[in-house]
This record gives sequence, structure tokens and C-alpha cells, in this order.
Amino acid sequence: MSDLHLLLIAVFLPFAGAIAITFCGRWPNLREAITLITASAVCASVVTLFLHFRDGARLSFDIVEPIPGISISFELEALGMLFALVASILWIVTSIYAIGYMRSHGETNQTRFYAFFAIAIGSTLGAAFSGNLFTLFLWYELLTISTYPLVAHAGTETARRGARTYISILLTTSILLQLLAIIITYVVTGTLDFRDGGILADKLDPAWAALLYALFIFGIGKAAVMPFHRWLPAAMVAPTPVSALLHAVAVVKAGVFTVLKVTVYIFGTDFIVESNASDWLIWFAASTVILASLIAMTQDNLKRRLAYSTVSQLSYIVLGALLASNASVLGSALHISMHAFAKITLFFAAGAILVASHKTNISEMDGLGRMMPLTFGAFLIGSLSIIGLPPFGGLWSKWYLGMGAVETGQWIMLSVLLISSLLNIAYLLPIPVRGFFGKASDGSISGRINEAPLSCLIAMAITSVACVLLFFYPDPFYELAMDFAGVK
Repeated sequence: MSDLHLLLIAVFLPFAGAIAITFCGRWPNLREAITLITASAVCASVVTLFLHFRDGARLSFDIVEPIPGISISFELEALGMLFALVASILWIVTSIYAIGYMRSHGETNQTRFYAFFAIAIGSTLGAAFSGNLFTLFLWYELLTISTYPLVAHAGTETARRGARTYISILLTTSILLQLLAIIITYVVTGTLDFRDGGILADKLDPAWAALLYALFIFGIGKAAVMPFHRWLPAAMVAPTPVSALLHAVAVVKAGVFTVLKVTVYIFGTDFIVESNASDWLIWFAASTVILASLIAMTQDNLKRRLAYSTVSQLSYIVLGALLASNASVLGSALHISMHAFAKITLFFAAGAILVASHKTNISEMDGLGRMMPLTFGAFLIGSLSIIGLPPFGGLWSKWYLGMGAVETGQWIMLSVLLISSLLNIAYLLPIPVRGFFGKASDGSISGRINEAPLSCLIAMAITSVACVLLFFYPDPFYELAMDFAGVK
């Protein structure tokens, strides 16, 4: 099978799967089997593409030209390959987890959930393989729209309100700011193609570079740079598998992925440095890293604490892009994968705690770890990887981000990264410590609480092991990140 066919399967098979899931909704076992088969086939296609890419295969082709001079196109390149690997692998794991979670928690509208989940993954892969800024924008918007029903899944007033906040912020930023930036880029350059070294250097007056870059950074609302971050904690009304999708696999990663593509292939890191385009924007990213961590420390609701943690971690990636050095871009690309596996582990654990104990507040979890040691053990592993301690994969991305700050002489930004890691310790480690060593107050934990369903434990085990394996064998993601960053 050719690479062209494999790419088309990876992007469009999830949509076919969504249709099949919808028609098989009255047979839950068949519906979930279709989900797993589709996810496995997509992952196999992406892994095969990766193996061919590693052997030197490259691909670029146009689908259609809806606007003269602007086509919908796809291509294989390093960062897109990395993003597609993360999304396709974690779709399988999240589907395994969702089967146990959705059934045990008695969630309604499960067929709709699996169908829109598949559409969201297809949109994510479309974004990953986009060959120009126009194509990326279309998939970016489809991803926003397809995840709205997932956020509003519960159907309660709280869920609908959270979903309205979610979609209003993401659509407003993308249409008013990002689309404007895309139009300006096309007017200035006459193209929206992604090119090594960027397309703006000889076309745009450096005096205007900072303003255009700001339109992109804030217009890419999925990157959650403050003050356009409120959609992310608002989306915590969704079921935990959706939160895992939002925070680890698709939505937020599509945001920082777009930031990196714009930085490297539209502006070019040399042009950013020469024009000082990021000099003031970098403070927004640094502030988001610290402020979101401080807010996370104040949250008693576990999912909200993890949500603000995600806001902070996303700005690690944005900060690396804004530093615009080889090491920082390498660290940012690598953090897409390292953070994904660690954060999805944390959300899996949060959902398992909810299913097994019906508890959502950290203050109620004292002693719970002794009844759910596997779940709290997985949470500890994910936390240590987010913090960036060995032997967990999160160390490598944070190391290169720090090296990027040193490489550019940005010692304040290095301090921001170090302080944030200390704050990671402060808001993450107390959770497993309370669970294992805390003394439950009278009546706070009543009856016999067991571990979550087996499928939830299997998914947590897979991602926990991955956090460790990525320390010893980060090569697939590391090689792709090096290729993207231009590190030889």
C-alpha cells in the first residue's frame, strides 16, 4: 500500500468509523469493537507511515483548490508525524479506558460519545498532516466544532454553560485573530505553504513582525496562553475520557502544534530573532507558566487542578517556540509527546477515582490510595514525569527547553522553568501522598472501595509504563523532534 493511501486511511477512516459506530449504537459490544478496530487500523497506518518516513520517504499532494492559488493539501513532515503518532497511539489507549469508564459510570449517549470522539481524532490527524496554513486552519476549526458535543455530553445546564465558554472562546480567537493573521500572511507573501526557514523573511517589514506573531499566538486559542485560557478549565464538565482527549491527545496539542508550525515554517526562527518578534510575547508565555501553576495549587477539585496544570504545561511549549533556538524548538516538539503520556495518565487516574469512590475533591482523598494502590501509583508516575524527574520521559523535554533558555541567554526564562517545576511538585505530589499516607476522617471513606474496572487499569498501566520507557527509549519522538528543529 502506498504512503498516499496510508495517509488517506489515517485521516478519513475515523470518519467512516464514526458512521459505523452511529449505525451500531443499539449493540454496545459491536459499537465498541468498531471503535477499537478503527483506532487500531489508524494507528497501524500511522506507524507504517512513520517507518517509511524514517527511511527517507516524503510525500506532498493537493486534494482540491477551492480558492485560486490556495489548495487543500497534505504532506509528511517531522512535527506532523510526531503529532500523528501521539494521537493515534493514545486513541487506542483512551478507547480501552473509555469502555470501562463509560459503562461503570453509567454515562448516557455513549454512541454519540464514541462517534464524535472518532471525528475529533480524524480532525486531529487532518491537522497533523496539513500541507499548508489554510488546510491546517480548516481542520483546526473542525476539531473545535466536533469536540463541542463531547464537552456538553452530560446535557446539564453546567455542562452546556461550560461548552458555550469552550466553543465561544476558541471560535472567537480563531476567527477574529488567527484568520486575520492568515489573511495578512497571504496578502504579504502570496502563499500559505509551509517552508523550511519560513516565508515571511523577505516579504514582511520586521517592524510589523511582532504584531503579526501576536495575532497568531493569541489567535491560536487552543494553546491557552493567558488571557485566552478560560475555555480549558470550563471544559472540565466533560466526562474524563473527553478531558483526556482535550488535555493530552487532540485539542490542546493541536494548539501548540500550530504555534510550532507557524514559528518554524511561516516565520522562521532566524526571522523571529532578527526582528525581535517574540521579545514581549515571551512574557505572556512565562506569566502563564507561573500563574497557572499558582492557580492549580488553590484548586481542590482534582480535574480543575489538572486543567490549570495543562494551561501551564502548554506554555512551556509556547515559550520554547518563542525562544526560537534549535534546542528550545526541539524541547517544545518533544514536550508534545512527553506531556501527552504523563497528563493522560493523571486524567485516567482522576476518572478511576471518580468511578470507584465518587470523589472529586482532593481534600476527600486521604487514605484512598491504600484502597486503590494501582490508581494512585499510576498518578504518582504521571506526576513525576510532569515534574521532569528521572527515570521518566518528561525529563528530556524539560532538559532541552532549559538548554534553549541557556542557549539564548534568557536566564529569567530558565528561572521560570525551574520555579514551575518546583510548583509542579507542590500541586501534584500531595495528591498521592495524601492518598497513601493520609488518615481518612470519620465517614469520609465508607464501605469497601475497590480499584476501577479492569479496562481502566489496563489503560493506566500502558501509559504509566510509557512514561518510563520514554526515558530509556525516547528515540522515535526524539528523532522526529530533531528533524523538525533542524538539529543535526
